[in-house]
Amino acid sequence: MFGLGPATKVYLAVGATDLRKGFDGLYGLARDALGVDPLSGHLALFCNRQRTRLKLLFWDGHGLWLCTKRLERGRFSWPTGPEMAASITLSPEGFALLVGGIDLRQTRRKTWYRKAAASG
Repeated sequence: MFGLGPATKVYLAVGATDLRKGFDGLYGLARDALGVDPLSGHLALFCNRQRTRLKLLFWDGHGLWLCTKRLERGRFSWPTGPEMAASITLSPEGFALLVGGIDLRQTRRKTWYRKAAASG
């Protein structure tokens, strides 16, 4: 399997995606529409129009993973991005909440101390 570290980003495609696409089609969407290098180790996440299915594209260093989740009931609370944005970026925690059925619009992130990056 694959683990998500704190540096892993999840690029979520805003709007609906035709999930009949496979490896090559989603690879092209991630690269061209989302502006993400599919071989970077970050995740590209897509949802269908009814928001009942997800597909995730991930490179583990040896090959591409294409994972699918289908809900038997209900819908994913798919976030919307800024006007004209093709994607939004989620943290691994936000991804876990989204896949777990949590509506991200009704959550808020606490402002915790973060050490500034060292310049040099």
